[in-house]
Amino acid sequence: MNNETIMPSCESPGRYISAIYRHLQILITAQLQPYRIGSGQYIFLMTIAKKEGISQKALSEELLIDKTTTAKAIRKLEAEGYVRRETDPTDNRYNLLYLTQSGRAVVPKVQAALNDISRKSRVGMDDEEYELMLALLKKMLCNVSEQVRRREKEL
Repeated sequence: MNNETIMPSCESPGRYISAIYRHLQILITAQLQPYRIGSGQYIFLMTIAKKEGISQKALSEELLIDKTTTAKAIRKLEAEGYVRRETDPTDNRYNLLYLTQSGRAVVPKVQAALNDISRKSRVGMDDEEYELMLALLKKMLCNVSEQVRRREKEL
């Protein structure tokens, strides 16, 4: 066997995951540009749409995104008029997030764009293959997340 040959089982999925992510960001940015929503904000908008009144802290935790990035994305969505913050009446340390009328109006357009991108990215895959891919990626995420948690505890 040639030492330069990489066995498929030893090949890292990271380069594929990274390339898919980058290409999806390009497509998402192009589709959402008319709404002034960047590829870094849509996930926040769509999660708030599903869970109106969610706190910024809970939003960060749900999306597995740090609080600073969340705050920046919320500021951008707020500046565009899609999201509003209200102080949590039970704990004024937290902000609760709600869609504005403009936010509610743009959500179906964003969802349609995301559905279009998803449909195009799944060409050649049946539903079973797609679900298997998602299940394996979720399993991998759990594995690496656990390793990160262990490492952080050691520090």
